[in-house]
Amino acid sequence: MDVVIRNANLADGQHGVDVAIEQGRIAAVGPRLPLQAAQEIDAAGDLLTAPFVDAHFHMDATLSYGLPRVNASGTLLEGIALWGELKPHLTQQALIERALQYCDWAVARGLLAIRSHVDICDDRLLAVEALLEVKRLVAPYLDLQLVAFPQDGVLRAPNALINLKRAIAMGVDVVGGIPHFERTMAEGAESVRILCEYAADQGLMVDMHCDESDDPLSRHIETLAYQSNRLGLHGRVAGSHLTSMHSMDNYYVSKLLPLIREAGVAAIANPLINITLQGRHDSYPKRRGMTRVPELLAAGIPVAFGHDCVMDPWYSLGSGDMLEVAHMGLHVAQMTGQDAMRECFRAVTATPAAILGLEGYGVAPGCHADLVLLDAADPVEAIRLRAARRLVMRRGKIIAESPRAHARLDLPGRPEHVNFRLGR
Repeated sequence: MDVVIRNANLADGQHGVDVAIEQGRIAAVGPRLPLQAAQEIDAAGDLLTAPFVDAHFHMDATLSYGLPRVNASGTLLEGIALWGELKPHLTQQALIERALQYCDWAVARGLLAIRSHVDICDDRLLAVEALLEVKRLVAPYLDLQLVAFPQDGVLRAPNALINLKRAIAMGVDVVGGIPHFERTMAEGAESVRILCEYAADQGLMVDMHCDESDDPLSRHIETLAYQSNRLGLHGRVAGSHLTSMHSMDNYYVSKLLPLIREAGVAAIANPLINITLQGRHDSYPKRRGMTRVPELLAAGIPVAFGHDCVMDPWYSLGSGDMLEVAHMGLHVAQMTGQDAMRECFRAVTATPAAILGLEGYGVAPGCHADLVLLDAADPVEAIRLRAARRLVMRRGKIIAESPRAHARLDLPGRPEHVNFRLGR
């Protein structure tokens, strides 16, 4: 064997497990494996997990905060306007450099798979070319999946549909959309039909920004589910944001949820950004804005959490830490039961991995040896502490390491120094 990790806890509740790795894949998982390896790692009862996965991000805009100016209102619409101001001044080199810097941040935090939307409304497709190059460069250590995203509306923006098809032909993976940003509700529904039919014809997945609004009558998720069902796209479609569902009446939602499940559509919430950008027209009480995560899960609909933005026109914060995303999602959705908190951990690991269709993901024999060892005993503690990543492994090779979180105290009146593990 190349590597054996000893005495690890797994996210499914197993304790004291050994994981053996050979030629970049997991060869065996079990207690006290009678194996020798060139390298042995003592997990010491810490949590060993498959890597974090971000199902919704905008890498073409990341780390551009303040360019060409700061979003003074902090609103979604000013962020979109700012991005429109910035696009004519973008260069491929700057896009690549910012994206690569973010990928470094991601890897250090155990985030090894990202689905990024890339704006295709610029006829030059500079961002598409840049992120395709980034995808090539980071492939040895990070899976980057790209969505052709018509930021200004596929029907509203000139040449957007042509550009989307050009982007797919260049190697972009997924068909995107933004129906609530079209000129009318009818054109929004028409955009969903056009894009889903194109995806069905090309054998592609679909991931649409859907109903990122406080308007309870923004119901494009219904149309997305209908088209998914009509075209047989089950398991290949995701609706991102779905924030209008937060404001919908309960009777309508009771009809909507079974339709989404029947259509095999997944949901992607973005806790940090949804609660920051939504509810801006409210005084008090002020709506949270995030979609109905517990209700979606109870209906059998897969729900992932995305980071969405990091230091860009829409959000001035963020660090690529999916445990921060899970932590916020847990609080906003009031998912504080033990099973619910574990579901929030799955929302940044196994669930988005399934939505992205990642091959060989998991901690089981035959899976890729892509692993993260966290300075925590279980998923709930990992979220509570936003635990340090003791090591990050890609195909059996360690690519990032961090020290465990310890503190040494020298307190007046105490007879001796105290060393303890923070938060444990």
